[in-house]
Amino acid sequence: MLEHSRLHDGGLSGVQCSSRLDTISVVQHWLMKSEPDVYGFATLWNAPQRIGGWEGVRNYQARNYMMQMRVGDGVLFYHSACKVPGVAGIASVVREAYPDTVQFDPDSAYFDPKSPPSQPRWMQVDIQAVQPLRLVTLEMLRADPLLTGLLTLRRGNRLSVTPVLAAHYQRILELGEQAVSG
Repeated sequence: MLEHSRLHDGGLSGVQCSSRLDTISVVQHWLMKSEPDVYGFATLWNAPQRIGGWEGVRNYQARNYMMQMRVGDGVLFYHSACKVPGVAGIASVVREAYPDTVQFDPDSAYFDPKSPPSQPRWMQVDIQAVQPLRLVTLEMLRADPLLTGLLTLRRGNRLSVTPVLAAHYQRILELGEQAVSG
């Protein structure tokens, strides 16, 4: 049995073999954007067990990407809509997609009156902080020729969740290490 990504960009980014010989699982990588003054990487890092729910996503394509996430997938935590946007840390998916409860809360900014609990429209995943990085800025991402094709750099892309190719993920980690070491 082969579990694989349905990503259109050939995003099969890593393969891990399980102890069962008939199972291969694919490790995918994602970039998830959040405004640091609303929910930054430091907030996730300081959460109990460094785990937080990625709630409030109200874009169908971003939701569909979250529904493809599997436990163990790597996440680049990106600070957006701030003075210096960029990748602030690394996280990992620790719980696969489940109904986003704030869609049912009339007091929430993310309430959706057209989403009944019997057929939830919006999903969330839980992620766990793995490692903070010195910021890998948007300017650094755009300047690196090895990151050509990174979805978040495409003109007009405003998705809060996007898939990341393995080569792009590794390159961003390298840039993060360079930023940390000097």
